[in-house]
Amino acid sequence: MATVPLITDEMAGAEVLAVFDDIRATRGTDFINNFWRALAHDPAQLRRTWEEVKQVMGAPGALDPLTREMIYIAVSTANACAYCVHSHTAAARGKGMTDAQHAELVSIIALAGKTNHLANALQIPVDPEFDPSGSIRSTN
Repeated sequence: MATVPLITDEMAGAEVLAVFDDIRATRGTDFINNFWRALAHDPAQLRRTWEEVKQVMGAPGALDPLTREMIYIAVSTANACAYCVHSHTAAARGKGMTDAQHAELVSIIALAGKTNHLANALQIPVDPEFDPSGSIRSTN
């Protein structure tokens, strides 16, 4: 259950409706998901977050849209955000992610989690070869 009521179009003021309209136009759908409806409690936060999502996830860049969504799934998994895992998995599938790609992604997420925990638990010093700036110093 959300900690705030989800703002319906009927409840929304003009500022929120403008953002909802932009979401619909940008995404080519009438659907406004619960994330945006919860953020609509704070219209300024809603607008700022939507503008950043459009810029980072929607603007042309070096990474293709499917890769961006798959990265979002991995980070959302690491942050234990079930909502984001579900919404970005749906988005990735909409951008063409196959079952095989999803399975490989999950394997990578699992491996990265394991090796990250091992490296942290063992406090392994970073190899100087991995730090071109030379700012990391070995403890050995």
